[in-house]
Amino acid sequence: MQRYFLEDGHADQDYLNITGDDAKHITKVMRQSAGDRLIAVVSGKVYLAEIINAAMDVHIKLLEELPDRSELPKQVTIACGLPKGDKLELITQKATELGMSALLPYAAERSIVKWDGVKSAKKIERLKKIAKEAAEQSHRSRIPLIHTVHSFRELLESAKNFDAVIVAYEEEAKQEGGKRFAEILKSLYDKDSILLVFGPEGGISQAEADALARSGAQFAALGPRILRTETAPLYALSALSYEFE
Repeated sequence: MQRYFLEDGHADQDYLNITGDDAKHITKVMRQSAGDRLIAVVSGKVYLAEIINAAMDVHIKLLEELPDRSELPKQVTIACGLPKGDKLELITQKATELGMSALLPYAAERSIVKWDGVKSAKKIERLKKIAKEAAEQSHRSRIPLIHTVHSFRELLESAKNFDAVIVAYEEEAKQEGGKRFAEILKSLYDKDSILLVFGPEGGISQAEADALARSGAQFAALGPRILRTETAPLYALSALSYEFE
């Protein structure tokens, strides 16, 4: 059954409206009409709903709240150094499917691409749309938050708000006896919010690594192989899902 997020709705209301692209999708693509049912997600709660009327907007009635077990038991934010091309779109889509709570793109020292004000706003809106569609497809009850692009200094400041900060660092993978990601996961059972930091294609610079270390971040090797910038976050989320779900 198709799922729709009602971001402006309130769960204490029995009747709600679906507007815009979602309304068009219901009537034009799904060909639904009065009497048909769908899944409505309102304020993080999942409901079975019935269509009362389908015209320009779609009017629905919430019938019953449904059990939901789709969210990771940890709040995981993925911080990605700005990569080239459409890699951040891939990361957003797949990381949403894997349970990411938020995406925090940042301008790393080795990031080749630069996002100016206009370009950044358009890119962020595009990522928000991708996250919403992926959350619907994967039957999430929450759409991941897409942050605006941070500077590295802003990333360090934001890191103070998390219970644990873990940096995927390729130099850790190269070292004999480098700390394994699996070992760190065992120490996170009492942590609720986790920030996972990944570099762009060129990796995290030594200066950035030193600054993250001084801030209290842990460094981990994601296995013995060096992963691409778009692969590493998905590896980490998969491991978190295996450990905690």
